[in-house]
Amino acid sequence: MKKHHAVLGALALGVAGFAAGHFVATGSPTLPDGLLNWVRPAAAQSQRRPAQDDPVVFYRDPMGERVVSARPRQDSMGMDFLPVRRSEVAALLGRLPNPLPAPAAGEAPLFYRDPMGGSATATAPRKDSMGMDFLPIYPSQIAPVLPPLPQRRGDADTPEAAPQIAEAPTGTPPGDRRILYYRNPMGLPDVSPVPKQDSMGMAYIPVYADEASQDGTVGLSPARIQTLGVRTEPVERRVLARTIRAVGTVTPDERRQATVTSRFEGWIERLHVNETGRDVARGEALMEVYSPELLRAQADYLASQASRRPGDPDTARVRLLNFGLSEAQIDGIRASGRASRTVIIPAPIAGTVLAKTALEGMMFRPGDPLFSLADLSVVAVMTDVYEQDAGALRAGQPASVGIAAFPGEAFEGVVDRIYPALDPATRTARVRVMLPNRGGRLLGGMLATVEIAAPVANGREVVAVPASAVLDGGRRRVVLVELGGGRFRPAEVRTGARAGGAVEILEGLAGDERVVVGATFLIDAESNMRAALAAFTAAPTPGEAAVR
Repeated sequence: MKKHHAVLGALALGVAGFAAGHFVATGSPTLPDGLLNWVRPAAAQSQRRPAQDDPVVFYRDPMGERVVSARPRQDSMGMDFLPVRRSEVAALLGRLPNPLPAPAAGEAPLFYRDPMGGSATATAPRKDSMGMDFLPIYPSQIAPVLPPLPQRRGDADTPEAAPQIAEAPTGTPPGDRRILYYRNPMGLPDVSPVPKQDSMGMAYIPVYADEASQDGTVGLSPARIQTLGVRTEPVERRVLARTIRAVGTVTPDERRQATVTSRFEGWIERLHVNETGRDVARGEALMEVYSPELLRAQADYLASQASRRPGDPDTARVRLLNFGLSEAQIDGIRASGRASRTVIIPAPIAGTVLAKTALEGMMFRPGDPLFSLADLSVVAVMTDVYEQDAGALRAGQPASVGIAAFPGEAFEGVVDRIYPALDPATRTARVRVMLPNRGGRLLGGMLATVEIAAPVANGREVVAVPASAVLDGGRRRVVLVELGGGRFRPAEVRTGARAGGAVEILEGLAGDERVVVGATFLIDAESNMRAALAAFTAAPTPGEAAVR
């Protein structure tokens, strides 16, 4: 069809040249009737070509009222509504409010627009190249942003004389905006001095002179902001605390354990505690033992008491103390005046019997472990923390412990000890967390998951932004600062610790800005970081061949 139009246009120009030569040769401005009858349809068809390439999207009131229609119609005075073409609608879309007002009840869509904010429109529902539905635009939404009609002159009453609408920000006359170049709609490093489309048929986006800046600032229309789903949040000064997670096991507290051994040779005459796992009280009898060596020591003590003069050292009493007898037991022997054949060995602490090797009638020698006791009212969770997290740990920090045997239940504890050496094989530090063991529910060897709240910067307030606000490029990190009026500026920052979904900002932000937390990558693609990245979009002039 376009080739046919070109042929007709060429023929029309040839006829026009023939008419000019005919006028010079004959002095007559008229042409033969047959030639005129052939030229008029060709010229008319050539003039209709722009209307076919720029279809009508909807119609508006011919008197400038805020009334639109999806089909041709007339007003109350019989005047035809004026067509609004696709090229004009593209500029109108930038004037739509964000968010769009809800359509009136029962109102049908006037046309459909590109879901990615491009200039493409459709009069019926359709999808773009990525399968996204075009967005409906209703009459009540587009009518308020229609510009006033210009004053008519001459043949401007024809439908083809509908005013051209140029997208411009508030307070900027449309004629003052100059297009510098067109950039790739997907943010690729490709620009063009003239309108074009990419491989998917998406139109390149114009970059205006008032949008380009040397610091990479990008301006977006309200409709574009709504389409991209841009969200901003204020930069905050707050205390950050990151959660350190580790896995450990429940063990008895090593400071609450005791082993019962003998300091002399003998035999077990009777076991008072004859099972493992039994709870005992401090001083409770564990067993009765017979020892000839201990019996002789008692006899020596009784004999020495009769001959010892006041002020002399009581060596026999000290010997009984060294054998492990208590002051009360020695005083009982002295009061009775005779040596006891068997001696009771008491429990040194209150706790639970964890191990027992003692058997009734068994012979034992000095140093043999007979009982192992532990106080389980408080237990320890021994866990290994990775090297990069160990520096944030401090004794006294609260810890929440989950036990596999009690799903959904949290036990509150505290960091008690950070051991001074790392395991060279696993590069982890040993950490002890203390937990109260109410009711004895926590058993030794149980698997535990530990979460420790470790404040950043020793608990000081720091400048922080949500983690989604930071664009991490490896060597540099950038956030997009909102300037107001739909404008955003990329700012390079130096980041610190990350905690609780936030990032500490060491340099680059003052703390009173607002940053983009949603659609940051899309805005980065929208601006291509402009001159801030100084790599792709050095703004060409219209006369330069800037297609790369």
